[in-house]
Amino acid sequence: MAYTQQDPSDLSYLVTLKMVQETLKRDAPLEESLNALLKILAQDMEYVRAFMVIMDPKTENLKLSLTYSPAQADDVTYSPGRGIIGRVFDSGESITVTRMSDDSEFLNKAFGRSEEELKKLGFICVPVVNRRSEEEEVIGALSVDVPLIPADDMAAHCQFLEVVAGIIAGHVAQLQEEMATQNHLLSQGMMAGGMDAAPPKDFVAASKAMRLVLRQSRQVAPSRATALLRGESGTGKELLAEAIHSSSPRADKPLIKLNCAALPSELIESELFGHQKGAFTGAFQTKRGLFEVADQGTLFLDEIGELSMDAQAKVLRAIQEKEIQRVGSEQTITVDVRLICATHQPLEELLESGRFREDLYYRINVFPIFIPSLKERREDILPLAEYFLADFADEYGKEVKRISTPAIELLVMYHWPGNVRELKNCMERAVLLCEEAVIRTYHLPPTLQSAESSATGTNLSFGEAVAKFEQELLVDSLKKTGGNMLQSARDLRVSYRIVNYKVKKYNIDVKKFSQSKKKSKKRLEV
Repeated sequence: MAYTQQDPSDLSYLVTLKMVQETLKRDAPLEESLNALLKILAQDMEYVRAFMVIMDPKTENLKLSLTYSPAQADDVTYSPGRGIIGRVFDSGESITVTRMSDDSEFLNKAFGRSEEELKKLGFICVPVVNRRSEEEEVIGALSVDVPLIPADDMAAHCQFLEVVAGIIAGHVAQLQEEMATQNHLLSQGMMAGGMDAAPPKDFVAASKAMRLVLRQSRQVAPSRATALLRGESGTGKELLAEAIHSSSPRADKPLIKLNCAALPSELIESELFGHQKGAFTGAFQTKRGLFEVADQGTLFLDEIGELSMDAQAKVLRAIQEKEIQRVGSEQTITVDVRLICATHQPLEELLESGRFREDLYYRINVFPIFIPSLKERREDILPLAEYFLADFADEYGKEVKRISTPAIELLVMYHWPGNVRELKNCMERAVLLCEEAVIRTYHLPPTLQSAESSATGTNLSFGEAVAKFEQELLVDSLKKTGGNMLQSARDLRVSYRIVNYKVKKYNIDVKKFSQSKKKSKKRLEV
């Protein structure tokens, strides 16, 4: 079959460029998007192979990172100035080779090309240039294998690929940044069992956002740098502070906690720095402050935005000078405390209004970690709910094993203004109410429920409420049996005829449950 090469001089290449742009807009990992782009180039423009190399910031060599090829590519490293790709990277100029076998410098080992292929294929390589940096910087190269075509056509394809390289340059720069970050983490021993290790005890992190939070906590833990945990109330800032302390060199020393919003301003200084006997009315004996108690360990100050201006000045001195003074005493006490702070307030607004010291803000904001709200990481809702279910079932001696599908839907749909704390309270209530092995919708708080989603809505009649509950039981059973209505009838202790009637009455798609079962089985086999 004769090979027909696409001619970039016609308008068909515009369709390819549009597809390239659409591919890069997708909400997908960078590497996945760029791989999809190479596939589009190869298929639409009828290139035999398309591949990209990106400069490794650590070694300053070019790594064969992405490829679309019929043959499996080897893991090849190119040096700038060597080979066609190395020359393109070094010079920043595109190179075309009409026939590969005619170029003695051609490195054919990358794809295991045969001698026959080298005689039948040409090669185009264009630089990927990051023009957003202060100076234009070549960060990689985009290459394709093409069948033998005239030199004018090769030049047209080269211009087309230069346009593509310009479009993807920003994304390649981001991928290069990810490579640099990964190299840094590897050098710090924070990958493969470090950064991606299992979460600490009592810490659930299924979502990408929370895995990032854990990585950041493991980065800051070995140092004595002050960490600032930010996020809404109930997101788990105190738990994260515990995780940072337990991973630090101070893990065997005390972790002392104080909620700055829990005490009036006139008592907070005494709590933090201690007081001398007789310093004020009611000071019947000398008391050590929390900075002294936490010496050699960690002090966690929750809601630090609630501190008075005087207390802020003393906290700043304790951080900078490692010295404190008890209330009513002129003697200084040396302390060595690692500080972890937390707040749900926008400290920047407090700065503008003069309610928070600027010097303290910059001192505690050395390593900020933002914990997203629960509604922004819905992947964590079900794992958290199941964790709390098991925990409370064990605590209260209940035989509750799981959560029904409709109840799961309610949990996932809810916006959780109280975040993880509200979810925990919700599951504790559900376990206390539950008298069977399954948490159902009516065990959940009324705030999660509506007349459309629950059998307990006030707008439902008795018959409608019974029907809703009946439907929930049937769906739950069919899901368990993989759509086997006969087995569901046995489990529910009713006749097959009744199950069949109810399935038709409530318009339940039984096939959906059997397909779900097959998919689960297939995943297990894989």
